[in-house]
Amino acid sequence: MSETTLNIEDRVSLTRAIMGILDGWGMPSAEQVAILDLPAKTPNRMLRRYRDDTPFPDTMEVMVRLEHIIGIADALRTTYPHNPSMGSIWMKRKNSRFQDRSPLQLIKEEGINGILKVRTHLDCSFDWFEYKSPADQV
Repeated sequence: MSETTLNIEDRVSLTRAIMGILDGWGMPSAEQVAILDLPAKTPNRMLRRYRDDTPFPDTMEVMVRLEHIIGIADALRTTYPHNPSMGSIWMKRKNSRFQDRSPLQLIKEEGINGILKVRTHLDCSFDWFEYKSPADQV
């Protein structure tokens, strides 16, 4: 993924949508900063600006994370089409697949690797080309 070519309005809309997703998951501000790979000392007022009218930094690291957050949110939406609040509940529940940690805890502890594990678990089409069947490994 390269630097984005979105115009400023689209970048602001994307930023608002991502902040809405993270808020919906009940993720505290400090964890939002970490999951987005923003500078550690990003103040809360900057997060408010992101919710209002300021786009995220246009860096490769941030854009990669945004792509995965959107993928996770979309997979949750299709997994629970009749109850949108279940996605937030699922993100907070312990899961044996993640050694009895919640997906949010996994993301907090493992950063981008945790994000990838959660997305791979939820989205059967993500990582499709990386999968090799046992027959292919012979």
